Amino acid sequence: MAETQKPAAEPTEASAAPAPVEGAETQPKTDVSPKVEDSAEAEAGAAATAAKMEDLTLQEKAASAAEPAKTGPETAATETAQKETPAEEQPKANTPIQELYAAFQTQTHPEIWGVSLKDPEHHVPSQIVFQKYLNANDGDLAKAKDQLLKTLEWRLKIDPLEASIATWSKDKFDRLGYVTTYGDSSQGAEGKEVFTWNVYGHVKDMDHTFSSQDEFLNWRVGLMELALKELDISSATQPITAAWDPYKIYQVHDYKSVSFFRQNPKVKSAVKVTVDVFGQNYPELLKQKFFVNVPVIMGWVYAVVKLFVADRTAKKFHPMGNGANMSAEFADSKVPALGEKLPKEYGGKGEGLEVQGTQTLLD
Repeated sequence: MAETQKPAAEPTEASAAPAPVEGAETQPKTDVSPKVEDSAEAEAGAAATAAKMEDLTLQEKAASAAEPAKTGPETAATETAQKETPAEEQPKANTPIQELYAAFQTQTHPEIWGVSLKDPEHHVPSQIVFQKYLNANDGDLAKAKDQLLKTLEWRLKIDPLEASIATWSKDKFDRLGYVTTYGDSSQGAEGKEVFTWNVYGHVKDMDHTFSSQDEFLNWRVGLMELALKELDISSATQPITAAWDPYKIYQVHDYKSVSFFRQNPKVKSAVKVTVDVFGQNYPELLKQKFFVNVPVIMGWVYAVVKLFVADRTAKKFHPMGNGANMSAEFADSKVPALGEKLPKEYGGKGEGLEVQGTQTLLD
């Protein structure tokens, strides 16, 4: 009697061999060939690798689809731009004013005209100082730098700020020099006018006053520094240009009652030295200069002064025979009725210099 057939076992993932056929149990078992097993494993590995490659390909395609297409030139430009330093990190080219600031930093003296010099890009008073040196040299950087460095050396040696607070001989300098200020700087840079006055008719003894050239020069420097304190560049908030600069001073030289300058070589020498020193160390600070009450025989004073100044400075000189006419010269000033504010002896309605003015300290 034949045996009932059993259903064939289902193949599993672990077995690649075919299910046993009927009667297999009575037949001798034969091992599967190793070559067949190696082939099966290789096929399975290849299938897995192919699946992974397909997944990677699909991921790359998805990433490429999400990005805009890049052309050759655009890609090269982008890569070049990425390698370059951002614009804000690029070093800035120095302006002439920055070049002067760099020159200043090589010196040890810290100020000019009462201004503690700092980076002019962020400090308007320093910008004004450096710009004046450029203006005085018509924008020639080399000349401006040379003049600036000489000024710094001179100020280190002389200490002009000290001269403005020093005590001077009353016998020599009383009523010889004054500083007056008119207007109000709160109305803007052009709202104030500063004057220095040299009244040579008050000199008691020319030989005595001019006995020491250095002493006279230092006293005159002290008077100028008093005027600069009134000008107050250190509080400026608006930069100047080559065409606009309200930070300047009027100067008045009064020769009334002076009759013997011509015979005095000490006076001539003092005039020359003072002009040289002021031209070198106080550039672009003169607004106008008035020579008033100048007698005919004193014409040489005006002529000598003109010899030692630049043409652009000489054009600011105004010789006047009668000092009372001077008040009419200020009609264009931003200070209202400036001419009327001057002392009466100069055509104004104000008090005399002894009341209006400030002198250097006298012993």
